[in-house]
Amino acid sequence: MDAETANGWLDAHFAPWVRALAPRVEKMACTGVIVSIPVTDEICRTGGQVSGQALATLADTAMVLACAGHFKAFRPVATTNLDVQFLRPANGERISCTATIVRAGRALIFTRAVLTAEPSGKEVATATATMAVPPAPARPATAGA
Repeated sequence: MDAETANGWLDAHFAPWVRALAPRVEKMACTGVIVSIPVTDEICRTGGQVSGQALATLADTAMVLACAGHFKAFRPVATTNLDVQFLRPANGERISCTATIVRAGRALIFTRAVLTAEPSGKEVATATATMAVPPAPARPATAGA
């Protein structure tokens, strides 16, 4: 699994408003992913702090990609719950999100994310989410089976 493949998934499977954040996969593995976005005026609220909506979107996007890394291929998952804790104002040049798989079952995947402001390295938020995994497509019956 590599970052180039995961960046292709961003272009192919995520809504234009998510891609407008300019997310970039930095690192991809079967246990998690690191995704970052640039801090721009478009995602900052009054006072120059990154909006909570942008941080929640980054966390959710990274946790969906972590699920794809677990499957070693992009599979749609549905966020059934998302809990974000905002720790301090987010500012700097980029916001980096490290998302990991906590536990993966057949029907649900539990994920965790830590969002960090760069270049300070300060944690600005944490998040957890549960992802519902749709059933795998049925395999066609083979002749003579």
